[in-house]
Amino acid sequence: MPDQKPDFEPHDLLAAFSLLTRLPVPVDHAQAGKRAANAAWAYPLVGLILGGLLGVLGVFLGWIGIPNGMVAAFILLGFAMATGAMHEDGLADFADGIWGGTTVERRLEIMKDSRIGAYGAVALIVFLLARFSGIAALQGWDLMLTLAAVGAGSRALMVGVMFMIDPAKPLGLSASAGQPSAQKTGVALAIGLLACVVLTGFSGIILFAAMAIAIIPVCTIALKKLGGQTGDVLGTAQQCAEVAGLAAAIALL
Repeated sequence: MPDQKPDFEPHDLLAAFSLLTRLPVPVDHAQAGKRAANAAWAYPLVGLILGGLLGVLGVFLGWIGIPNGMVAAFILLGFAMATGAMHEDGLADFADGIWGGTTVERRLEIMKDSRIGAYGAVALIVFLLARFSGIAALQGWDLMLTLAAVGAGSRALMVGVMFMIDPAKPLGLSASAGQPSAQKTGVALAIGLLACVVLTGFSGIILFAAMAIAIIPVCTIALKKLGGQTGDVLGTAQQCAEVAGLAAAIALL
């Protein structure tokens, strides 16, 4: 069952950074891992800050005359370095496991394997191209605001998946993190939605809705093929939400 503790602590943001990025933060990583579910409300803040900072970098690079394609490449590299490509790795493992295995046990075994197969490679290429195209289509402060909004919204929806779907493995990363309470899930989703609206206007409601719709197939497949969610499922949900958010932002702009 989801954790029901109502406590919110200031260092939850540092714990969230420790869990979702590889950035050096002054926090006990072992304690941060134990508090993963309690700190879930701060996950969208990590996405907000990370997306905003890389967006500012993109604005600067564009200002000094760097072509949009190169700016997009640098931003993708920045995301990969900051997060350790955690979400991208989850996407590749999810694709390999879902389409490479015929039983739940075999799918989970494949997803645990660090090697990338054909399905995972194709998924990575397609999603990197989609994200590259989306980022390259944005310029100036629209780039920064969109990356911050999408970063917050996509990670807020990860928390929603953690709450709604039980872990598929009793000893997996997702199970060890625990499930956030309804209260913390609500706060996370509220932060994600509010960030989208504040940063992109009332069209942010449509942007957030597009991201939410994009994770429905991931949740459906996870339930049907795995019987629950894993860290790889969460990473895949974040990547799908990010691509949908970028697409919606470009369409709305």
